[in-house]
Amino acid sequence: MRLIIGKDEIFKRQQAIKEETIKRGKDAFLSFSAVSIFYLTGFHFLPTERPAGLVIPVEGPSFIFLPKLEIEHAQLALVEEIITYPEYPGDEHPMEIFAKTIKEWGLEKGKFLAESVGYGSSMGYRGPTLEDLLPEISLEIDPDPVEEMRMIKTPAEIELIRESARWGNLAHALLQEYCAPGKTENEVSMRASQEATLAMMKTLGPSYKPLGQAGARAGFRGQIGKNSALPHAVNINAVMEEGDNLVTGAAAGVAGYTSELERTMFLGKPSPEQRKYYGYMMQMMEAAFDAVKPGRPCSEVDQAVRKIYDKYDLWETWRHHTGHALGILGHEAPFFDTGDQTIMKPGMVFSIEPGIYLPGVGGFRHSDTLVVTDKGMDFITYYPRELEDMIIPV
Repeated sequence: MRLIIGKDEIFKRQQAIKEETIKRGKDAFLSFSAVSIFYLTGFHFLPTERPAGLVIPVEGPSFIFLPKLEIEHAQLALVEEIITYPEYPGDEHPMEIFAKTIKEWGLEKGKFLAESVGYGSSMGYRGPTLEDLLPEISLEIDPDPVEEMRMIKTPAEIELIRESARWGNLAHALLQEYCAPGKTENEVSMRASQEATLAMMKTLGPSYKPLGQAGARAGFRGQIGKNSALPHAVNINAVMEEGDNLVTGAAAGVAGYTSELERTMFLGKPSPEQRKYYGYMMQMMEAAFDAVKPGRPCSEVDQAVRKIYDKYDLWETWRHHTGHALGILGHEAPFFDTGDQTIMKPGMVFSIEPGIYLPGVGGFRHSDTLVVTDKGMDFITYYPRELEDMIIPV
């Protein structure tokens, strides 16, 4: 198995975005998004304050615009031309250089299908939009075309996500094995993640390319004991105690793709209260699995889970929707949310992760990754989920 998206698939993606550009009566597609650039060219890089852009004309060669520090590994980008600038902010602002490039390519009066009006970054970037620099340019701003292409995964993408799940599974098994009273979350997480990563790299060999998050990882993100009732807790290097709820997460980066595996475990024999809420959470999981059907809106999955909250009067424990798509990013559109009417289609990859959160007691959340099929769904993650498998003896 070749753990990479092949050139033929990348070129099909480029052709698809060209067809969408033509359909809208535009001359070229424009993106400043690192995710879209990776998806359309196979080139992964770390977005910073330095602008990066991709132009795919309907006619003529495509080009990528990058800081000079990216020039060596930018050779991996499947485009005809690579154009670089010295640095940001530099003697001349990179967006001014980009505007000059647009002029040199005869597109200064062109009609673009663009994901945004310019580059943006939370790392201190400031700069003009293309419309500021090229008053005669025409931009139809639509952030959705590539995101919508990414919703339905190809067999090659699904296989990469499955490979991610295999190694996330190992990392989680090691995490569960090493949990014990008195251990800190960091020592357990780092040990499990390192061992799983070393096994992963040894097994996959030179074919393994992370293109993003490297190796396998498993941890708790602070959701230990009573803090497990905080769905987006942060790592506090908590010390484990007998009786704790442990809410976990595990995955692995494979060729730019990821998966999601989460479990609720118990350090020692769970109390009757813990068993009760664990059982409610499992009912929610099963209701969600049963609701995943092609041709139905994503909202129906969330609605099925909400019936369990209604049945047992659990709304005080509710914090978030039932799940989300994933692939290149850990969270992608569409979402299993009552407000998302996107129709489920074969090839869509989602997490299922309803949660119950009781302040002072703990959190109860599993997450599995699945793919929508012609008849329903298929699991990508496969870690045990029954209560007895989640009890860690002390």
